[in-house]
Order: sequence, then C-alpha cells, then structure tokens
Amino acid sequence: MTKFRKLNRPTGHRMAMLRTMVSQLVKHERIETTVAKAKEIRRLADNMVQLGKEGTLCAARRAAGFVRGDEVLHKLFTELAYRYKERAGGYTRLLRTRIRVGDAAPMAYIEFIDRENELRQSKPAVPQLPQRAALDPWMRSQLTRNFAPPKEEKKSDSDSDL
Repeated sequence: MTKFRKLNRPTGHRMAMLRTMVSQLVKHERIETTVAKAKEIRRLADNMVQLGKEGTLCAARRAAGFVRGDEVLHKLFTELAYRYKERAGGYTRLLRTRIRVGDAAPMAYIEFIDRENELRQSKPAVPQLPQRAALDPWMRSQLTRNFAPPKEEKKSDSDSDL
C-alpha cells in the first residue's frame, strides 16, 4: 500500500473524502481544493485514468470499487480513455490559485489536461523512442572492442630505473 498524507483525518474519513473528490474531478474535470488534498487526488485520479485505458473487466471492477457513480465510471472508460490513449501519464494539472481567507490554506485548481476551457494549455506528449534491436553477445563484444580506447602498456619498475 502506498503512503498517503494523513490530512489530519481518520483513515475512513480520509479515504471517503478522496474517493468523493476523485469522482467529482472525473465528473466536472476541474475542482478547487487545498494544495495538499490536490496532490493526493492527482495520484489517485491518474491511477483511475490508467485503469480506464486498460479497459478490461478486472480494471472496471477495480475502478468501480473506488469511484462513486455509474456515470463517472462510464466517463472513465469511454471519454477519458479515448482522450488519453496516446499519453503515457500525467493526466492532471495542479494550478495554485489563492490563499483561503478563513485559515490561510493555500488553494489550487486540479484539472484534467487536453480538454476544452482549460486554464493553461498543456505541453504536447513526448513521443516514446523506439527500442533498439538487441544484439547477440558476440556481436556486442565485437562492436565494443572496435570503439574501445587502445590499452596502454604499463612500464615495469625495472624499466623506469634505467
């Protein structure tokens, strides 16, 4: 189990709050909350989008055990999975906004990227480099021998005395 911030709440309350907030983020695609909560929501929301991209029955059951609402689950596995099919990660963005008046807590917007009416344009996804073909061990040793610097011969102590 990964470590979470405690957010000054008992475990049951904290997990219920995070489940609700992730569900609301998927539903509305942008919510405002404190920075500490937004950082925790970002981790969980990215995991839910990853499950949506998998699209298997097992992934659907795991996501259904976490998010609240059938429309949220449907949106994860259709709209968001299609939107982020080319992206390898980083589906959410955190934008700090203000200091809350009552308790001076730093507030932030957390939103999905690559959507309409987003607060800031996202950077394009970095294309993945193709993997090099694996060489057999003999060919690899020959290639490294060709590019290795020449070895210098060591002088013995008797040569340096002369």
